[in-house]
Amino acid sequence: MKLHVLKIQKYREATGMNKTELAKKMGVSIPTVSRWENGEDLPAAARLPALAVALDCTIDELFGRDSA
Repeated sequence: MKLHVLKIQKYREATGMNKTELAKKMGVSIPTVSRWENGEDLPAAARLPALAVALDCTIDELFGRDSA
């Protein structure tokens, strides 16, 4: 079952980061980052603030909502 796809890949690429770098920053495996980006899994809610900081965006932007 495919879950809501967050805009992780979009913001990761915008920062020039690869999956390995994001995985290291988040303390997860590269396959975990791939699952997040493909909508096969979602990051735990507790990880969302750190993920937004790592990707230089807001949590709302990760969910495809305007931050304004």
